[in-house]
Amino acid sequence: MERLSDDSTPARPGYWKWTICGMLFLATMLMYLDRQTLSAMSKRIIEEFSLSKEQYGMLEWGFGLAFAAGAIVNGLLADRFSVRWLYPLVLIGWSLAGVATAWSAEIGAALLPIVGDNHTWLGMTGQSSDGGYLGLFVCRVLLGFCEAGHWPCALITTQRLLSGADRTLGNSVLQSGASVGAVLTPLAVMVMLTEDSSSWRRPFIVIGLSGMTWVIPWLLLVRDSDLRLKAAPAPASGETAPPIWTRAIFLKIAVLLSIVVTINMTWQYLRVWMPLLLQEEHKYSETFMFYFIMAFYLVADVGCIAAGAAVKGLAGGWLSLNRARLAVFAVCTAGAMLTAVAAKMPAGPILLAVFLIIAAGTLGLFPVYYSLSQELSTRRLGMVTGVFGATTWIITSVMQPIVGRSIDVSHSYATGLFWAGQVPLIGCLALALLWPDSPEEKSVG
Repeated sequence: MERLSDDSTPARPGYWKWTICGMLFLATMLMYLDRQTLSAMSKRIIEEFSLSKEQYGMLEWGFGLAFAAGAIVNGLLADRFSVRWLYPLVLIGWSLAGVATAWSAEIGAALLPIVGDNHTWLGMTGQSSDGGYLGLFVCRVLLGFCEAGHWPCALITTQRLLSGADRTLGNSVLQSGASVGAVLTPLAVMVMLTEDSSSWRRPFIVIGLSGMTWVIPWLLLVRDSDLRLKAAPAPASGETAPPIWTRAIFLKIAVLLSIVVTINMTWQYLRVWMPLLLQEEHKYSETFMFYFIMAFYLVADVGCIAAGAAVKGLAGGWLSLNRARLAVFAVCTAGAMLTAVAAKMPAGPILLAVFLIIAAGTLGLFPVYYSLSQELSTRRLGMVTGVFGATTWIITSVMQPIVGRSIDVSHSYATGLFWAGQVPLIGCLALALLWPDSPEEKSVG
């Protein structure tokens, strides 16, 4: 068992590590562009393939379970093999899956004679539209599996390049790419959409192909040695290595699981259902929805960066690092919990303002979680993020078709929205009550 080094930066110029954080920002941005393209055009795609809301939720179910499997597989690979090469491979994989979505009808038609058309567990009902739905499902599964590789690769990179004091801010930069990608998605979609009902396919192709260019600067900027973990120091003569599993480690695992599951339940609800909620529940136009989604994610990005900066500022003053993280997490949790207010409000500027506060609070939770998880293990961070990611995506993927079924029955998004923002309180209480506050607590080796 060993402590994370406070000086894990290779012999590089000081600005280089933040340049790499910029590359991680871009990778997260590209990942969200590929992921959110479906959500941005969900209304058109649902209409073209005659999907129910439960079937739309099943697409996210398939994506989530594939992400869970990919989190484990890619996490183990990230611990075993060079992140310099694994990262480009998973990025190319998810980009190609995004491109393939444009031909989902053709892919489904080719697969339908093989798998059949009466698999209710997949959301297939034996209707003529099942071919397109099957193609969408397969593409989302491949996208989820490959995108899962982003997080172990990115978090191993920030862990090994940044000091403990810098990691929350570095993770904020990394996470903020999600918001920027989500902002750029409706812009890209609006530029490429036309009155032609089939024009929704073009954004998938353009976004997927352009994203693959990220690989070139990554390989030019990063060497294998930059991300290599230093050998663990051998115990002094006569000393034995301390135990890996301690009470403090088990407490940290419990806290991290409660945090990662609950904050993702909130974020994944908003990511998947917000565009439809605005158009169907509150009767905003598609164009207005695009512009508001951009504002939503921009404000979320501000909240994410502000959370990281606040932890860095508070920890450098009169609060310990753990207390600073708890304070910021509590404020962000309060912001996320405003979904209870939004669920009861009519359309209008006050509702939109509340949604923006929810956005900032919800995404601000993530950099705190990442910095906490990076303290759990020095040498097996890929495995740690994989296990936590898999648990999270299994739960959130099961949640999505349940939400869709509720909407089909009630014709309202209010119940899901109300509860979506309350669950981070569980993680906040766990962090406050269970996380060890001693700086001597060590991480799993």
